[in-house]
Amino acid sequence: MSAQPANHTAPDLINIEIDGKPTQIRKGAMIIEAADAIGVAIPRFCYHRKLPIAANCRMCLVEVEMGGKPMPKPQPACATPVADGMKVQTRTNTALKFQRDVMEFLLINHPLDCPICDQGGECELQDVALGYGRSVSRYTERKRTIADENLGPLVATEMTRCIQCTRCVRFTSEIAGTYELGGMSRGDNLQIGTYIGKTIETELSGNIIDVCPVGALTNKPFQFQARAWELVAKPSVAYHDALGSNLWLHTRRGEVLRTVPRDNESINECWLSDRDRYSHQGLYAADRVSAPQVKRNGQWQTTTWEDALTVAGEALTRTPGNELGVLVHPATTTEEGDLLVRLARGLGSAHIDHRLRQLDFADGAVAQTFGLPVADVDKVKSALLVGSDLRHEMPLLNHRVHQATKKGAKVYAVNPARFAFNYALAGQEVVAPQAMVGALLALAKAAVDAGASAPGALADAIGSASADAGDAEAIATLKDGKAVVIFGEAAATHPQASWLRAIARFIAQATGAGFNEIPVGANALGLARVGVVPGNGGLDAQAMLAQPRKGYLLYGVEIPHDVADGAAAIKALHAAERVVAFTAFASAALREVADVILPIALLPEMDGTLVNVDGLAQSVAAGSKAPGDARPGWKVLRALGGALKLGGFEFDDLSGLREGIADRNAPVRDGLAARGDVASLTRVATWPIYRTDAVLRRATALSSHPLNRAPAVRLNADEAGRQGLAEGASVRVANVSLPLVIDASVPDGAVWIEAAHDLTATLPPYGAAITLSKA
Repeated sequence: MSAQPANHTAPDLINIEIDGKPTQIRKGAMIIEAADAIGVAIPRFCYHRKLPIAANCRMCLVEVEMGGKPMPKPQPACATPVADGMKVQTRTNTALKFQRDVMEFLLINHPLDCPICDQGGECELQDVALGYGRSVSRYTERKRTIADENLGPLVATEMTRCIQCTRCVRFTSEIAGTYELGGMSRGDNLQIGTYIGKTIETELSGNIIDVCPVGALTNKPFQFQARAWELVAKPSVAYHDALGSNLWLHTRRGEVLRTVPRDNESINECWLSDRDRYSHQGLYAADRVSAPQVKRNGQWQTTTWEDALTVAGEALTRTPGNELGVLVHPATTTEEGDLLVRLARGLGSAHIDHRLRQLDFADGAVAQTFGLPVADVDKVKSALLVGSDLRHEMPLLNHRVHQATKKGAKVYAVNPARFAFNYALAGQEVVAPQAMVGALLALAKAAVDAGASAPGALADAIGSASADAGDAEAIATLKDGKAVVIFGEAAATHPQASWLRAIARFIAQATGAGFNEIPVGANALGLARVGVVPGNGGLDAQAMLAQPRKGYLLYGVEIPHDVADGAAAIKALHAAERVVAFTAFASAALREVADVILPIALLPEMDGTLVNVDGLAQSVAAGSKAPGDARPGWKVLRALGGALKLGGFEFDDLSGLREGIADRNAPVRDGLAARGDVASLTRVATWPIYRTDAVLRRATALSSHPLNRAPAVRLNADEAGRQGLAEGASVRVANVSLPLVIDASVPDGAVWIEAAHDLTATLPPYGAAITLSKA
């Protein structure tokens, strides 16, 4: 038997050598990837590991040898695939000469304005020029200048600095999927812009600042605020949705001046949504509370913590336990949530809830971990969106779906409005809120026709539905490979959410798809784990307002913007005898109903834990300072519980608190809400992307962004005609007058009025019958 040569290389790896260092790299990789993997630095500008290859800056030219023969001229490392036995030299005289020549060409038109450039200190062009640039320019002609464009309130431009690397162009086309930037003209006249000088509207626009290797695109709110070397970077997580994007807080003397992404491939990769990037401005709003306040004789007085806690303790103990309602914002940390449960139990109250925007509690639903992890969503072959404006609800999850569609995935949707997606849908059903259950039942009927067995509770409803060819095609596609059903906020907050959830779960089970319900609130999963839900005989959030209590404890809640039925909340709180508010902001509406205001820190200002959609508990330390006498909520709760001599408040520090946290998972029910026909117009109520919580509503740059639309009544043209209304007319809804906007994305039988605006927060809730009249 002859000896066979041993091959220890994995079948998908090949051997190459870079600067004399042997390494293995996957087939199809580019030289620059192999060099990065072993720590060999190759200068680059246009290359970015997450963007398509452009190979237009030529800064990464290297010498390549194949089969013992050198290639006739240097090759771009970012666009040259590796081959078995390839030898690469990055530091030869020839390679360095070409790299230095390219650097000289790139600097020909670049302005010498480093001292006033916001990118100074973290500029890739500066760094590479230091190593590869000449000390004196040989170019004496006049430098080219480019007029700047106004890209909106988030991104500042200085396009004369642009080196045409096209990273921003490729980002908006391939990652954001909005194709908002491009190159105009050719050669020396090439310019990067938006063609018509429009504002960039993608919800991920801030990432073009990160990918820009020069100072052409910078952070407009941060502009001229500080130098990079003045800032201290503190790791933190985003708290405006339950993805839990990782980020860095850049602070100076305890104040957050800027937020940038922190790499985490399984969560947010290297990206950050604009909502998480720019929200820090809201931390320093004019109505931020910096000291405890007590209302005496109808007048607010600033007081000491000792006095405020005494007043709060008396208000809570004088309220019978069964008459005390505890409403908790769903972005509250797990530690605070656990203490609130201990406090409610110690006071004898079972009425505690964080599901403020939920209308249907028939199935007792609480947030659940994603069935398909976030990191796998971009690998699906198909997806079904149920009641989801995914771009606005969870921008970076939508990014994963967008990446899947680029690989051929098909996406279907059942929605109460024609939401704007950055990918083409394979099929969609857009119906008024009252018809959503019926539309989803048709899909379920197609699943039954394909061989699935309907659960008993849904059997009759599914049996009476009828499916068409489009429904059958969607089910067949979902069954053909990895799939996901995404249950969005427009479904979770629907007045018949229990029906939608049960049907969507059945469709997921019947097709083998993962079921991913988007939690309403950044820590809805964590609060559900520690039991911030009604106890035995306790009332849910909606019932606490519909059946007013004598006393309320509001934790981080802004009334009426944060609840499903703002009018009911205002009415209940006005009727209450005592209201204790733990809050960071004191709005006029809160001051009208509260008796004592206890100022608490927000997540960037305190230690805390949030649980993300994959069930990952992410603990962070305080990154900035809370204003004045504001304190972390867990410290205030510990002081209050200790003063009231309640059990469970004997710990000394945060580690002691965390040791005592227990899982109190809520029981799951199979109930379904009663179904009723609504003959008139019904309201579609979605929370705007930049108004989902109190901090965002106060972030000035986001408030002036085009995605933050002015409140309006939106109808399609046919429905407006039937109502006798015309575009721009002033329309009265309840006791509010709003302008009418003709919007083709609204289905017949529906009127779209976004929630959380000052004018819309007290209107009838989502799915309610709406009467319109001329103002």
